[in-house]
Amino acid sequence: MTSSAMQHPDPSPIEACTISRDVRNFDLLIEDMETAMGESWGDLGFHEALAFLQQPEADALKFVAIAIDDTDEDNLPMISEIIRESGVRDIKVILIADDVSPGALHRLLREGADEFVPYPLPENELQAAIDRINTPPAPEVSATKPAPKANGEQGVLLAVQGIAGGTGATTLAVNLGWELVLADKTDPPRVCILDFSLQTGSVATYLDLPRREAVYEMWSDTETMDEDIFKSALQCHEEKLWVLTAPPELLPLDLITPEDVTRVLDLARAHFDYVIVDMPMTLVQWTETVLAAAQIYFITVEMDMRSAQNTLRLKRALKAEDLPLERLRFCLNRAPKFTDLNGKSRIKRMAESLEIGIELQLPDGGKPVTQGADHGLPLAASAPKNLLRKEIAKLAVSLHELSKSEAEAA
Repeated sequence: MTSSAMQHPDPSPIEACTISRDVRNFDLLIEDMETAMGESWGDLGFHEALAFLQQPEADALKFVAIAIDDTDEDNLPMISEIIRESGVRDIKVILIADDVSPGALHRLLREGADEFVPYPLPENELQAAIDRINTPPAPEVSATKPAPKANGEQGVLLAVQGIAGGTGATTLAVNLGWELVLADKTDPPRVCILDFSLQTGSVATYLDLPRREAVYEMWSDTETMDEDIFKSALQCHEEKLWVLTAPPELLPLDLITPEDVTRVLDLARAHFDYVIVDMPMTLVQWTETVLAAAQIYFITVEMDMRSAQNTLRLKRALKAEDLPLERLRFCLNRAPKFTDLNGKSRIKRMAESLEIGIELQLPDGGKPVTQGADHGLPLAASAPKNLLRKEIAKLAVSLHELSKSEAEAA
C-alpha cells in the first residue's frame, strides 16, 4: 500500500504503517505486513512520516515499522525524531534493520524503539514482534530481599567461558555461584552471577528467573547508572544468590562497550564478595576488559578436536594482543573416571600438545545435570550426590578458603 492510500484511506482504519526510504527495498516486509495486517496498513517515506504523525489521523495507529539499511545511517537524526514523535503519541515502534552498524542500532533503541527485528525477516518474526508490543508488560517482581550494600571492598571476579558449545560453561558458572554461597554456613559470602551472553545467555533458565526489561534499560545507558539502577536489574534466587540475567530480547554483542562492562563490574564488585561472569563464546571488544579484571578466567573444554583447535586459536589471539594468559584456567568437562587409565593418558597428551595445564577435571554428571537445569535448580538442590556437584563444591570451598587467607594476610 502506498503513501497515497494513507492520504486517502479506505473505509477500514489504518492501524499500522511502514516507514522507509523505499519500501520496495524490503519486499519481505511488504509480504509480512500484508499477512499480519491485511489492508489495514500504509507506507510512508521519512519526510512524509514526520508530517503525518503530527496529524489527528495518526491517533489510529497502533504501531509503525521503520525499515532501514546501512545507507540510511546519514538520516539517523530524522529517524530518531520519528521514533520520539511516535512515543509522544503512544505509537509502538518496530525497528527493521538490514546491515546497520551496532552504534546506529544502539542509538535508535535508546531513542525509544520498542522492538528490533533483523532483515531479512526470520519466519513469523514480524508477527511475533507485533504480538509482543500488543501484550501488556508483566509487572516487575520486586526482590524479597534487598541487594547488599557496598562495603568499600572489591569482590573477587571469576569469569567462565566455553571454548565451544556444550562444554558446560554456564553449568559451571551457575553451580559455582551457588556452591560459593554454601561454602561458609556461619558467614555466607555475598555472590552475584552476571550473564554477559546477551544473545544466548541461559543463566535465567538454569535458575528459573524471568528475563526483565530492566536489564536492557541498565545496559542501554550505563553512563547514568547508579547503585539503585544496578540493584533494580538484579534478581535473587532463593534469597541467597543474586543474578543479572541476559536481556529479554536478543541483542548484538557490540551493543555494549568496554566502558559499559567496566562500570557494571565495578558496581558488582563493590557490593559482592564474589562476582561470576558467564561470558559468551564469541570474543568481543570487551572480552579483554573482563580478562584484565578477573582473578581467574575459567575456560571449559572437552576431549575432542574442536576444543583442541579452538584452544590453539584462543591462545594465538590472546598472545597477539599481549593479554594475560596466566589468568586462564582450563577445565576439562566430562573428564574420564579415575579408574580410566587410558583416559588419563589422553588428558596428559592433550595438555602437552596444546601447551596448557588442565587444572580442573569435571566428571560427567549425566542426565541429572540437564534435568536440574530444565527445572531451574542448582545441582545442590536437584542432585546433591551427583559427582559433578561434589567436584564443583570442592572448587568453591578451596576458592573461598584461598580468598579468606589472602584477606587475612592483607
